[in-house]
Amino acid sequence: MRQFTAIVNPSAGGSTSAAALLQVARLLREAGAELETEYSRSLTHAQDLARAAGARERVVLAVGGDGIAGGIGGALSGTDVLFGLVPAGRGNDFARALELPSDPAELARILLHAPPRAVDTIEVESAVHPRTAVLGSVYAGVDALANRHANEAKLLRGAASYYAGGLRAVATWRAATYRVTVDGEEHTHRGYTVVAANSPYYGSGRMIAPGARVDDGLLDVVLIREAPRRLFFALMNELTSGTHVRRPQVRVLQGREIRIEADREVPYGADGEVDAVLPVTARVLPGALRMLY
Repeated sequence: MRQFTAIVNPSAGGSTSAAALLQVARLLREAGAELETEYSRSLTHAQDLARAAGARERVVLAVGGDGIAGGIGGALSGTDVLFGLVPAGRGNDFARALELPSDPAELARILLHAPPRAVDTIEVESAVHPRTAVLGSVYAGVDALANRHANEAKLLRGAASYYAGGLRAVATWRAATYRVTVDGEEHTHRGYTVVAANSPYYGSGRMIAPGARVDDGLLDVVLIREAPRRLFFALMNELTSGTHVRRPQVRVLQGREIRIEADREVPYGADGEVDAVLPVTARVLPGALRMLY
């Protein structure tokens, strides 16, 4: 029987994290599993707790949103530690990519009985964040600015905070000229954003990279060109279905290593947590993390 250590982000969704864990924890314990709970004071603290639990050969559960999922998953990348998610945050985009159920009983069955499966992670390297691993995506441009605004929002939650953050970011954004190098091949791009995606989703369910897969050893690189603001708002709406990739303003590439640079200071983010400026390099780490899903 598996032994679990659940690491809770108390700030993700207020009391949602604790409530989500209580339901799953009861089912795990009723099945005979052992579960201990740790509350993190910061992302760094959560990563330290995860490493310590992994050293005791426990299954590590991240309870919260994409920030704690990406932070702990990145910390465990390249190890043999088994990792699971209890989605309880604002976006839950990586859990969505794994098609994790929202029903506590179904999720408990996966955590108890699913065989380990290998997923890719992303190694992120920049002057501010040397060799940090994350799970979902690295994005540079208006979406990073939107995510910053969403994180600052106090009164809005979930998709509403991301949408409001997006509106605010687009209203002030001016196009940047990017130099994007994919597996050694350089591309010039002028526009709104460049996204290196391991997961199809970001920004609370927006399907930025419909073709991305968490286990194919590749990153999907989505480039959105400069366009009138009214067209960009239409593109934002199409992110709910992924149909934006059919537009001529959107280009999708694939590669294993992506370098993103720009002609001015452009923010980038990763899994909703990293908040820095270009340049940045993203590398796929194939099968680097053992997960339950």
